[in-house]
Amino acid sequence: MFRHDLSEFGGQLPFADGTYRSDWLRMAFEEADRAPYLLLSGEHPVGLALVRGLDGTTRVLNGFFVVRGARRSGIGLRAVAEVVARHPGPWEIAFQDANAGAVRFWRRVAAEIAGDAWTEERRPVPGRPDLPPDVWISFVRPGPRPPQKA
Repeated sequence: MFRHDLSEFGGQLPFADGTYRSDWLRMAFEEADRAPYLLLSGEHPVGLALVRGLDGTTRVLNGFFVVRGARRSGIGLRAVAEVVARHPGPWEIAFQDANAGAVRFWRRVAAEIAGDAWTEERRPVPGRPDLPPDVWISFVRPGPRPPQKA
């Protein structure tokens, strides 16, 4: 569903068997510096979050999806806040300007998590000069503070 949803903005078509590429999902389970998260509403799976860069200096939310029936319920914002809180440090999140809902959502996420301390820039999509640049939001999620001495 994630790849199908994004196909609107990049023109990707499914394979002959009706599936889309799943390398990001597979890598999230197999590679040590990645983590997959399943988003639930009660007992219902409603989305996913895929993180990479856990062993590096910057974490990247390189996959995020909420099914249409659960969007605008607050579950996406709560999920991102929880995922980011699990991995303090610098974060980057990419999205496409053409996806107006994503533009609004990710700017709101950045403001909720980082206040005014976030940046936005456009970067070319690697290997895809035919696509417009991705928008990248960057911010830092501080870790827990050490206890104060009395």
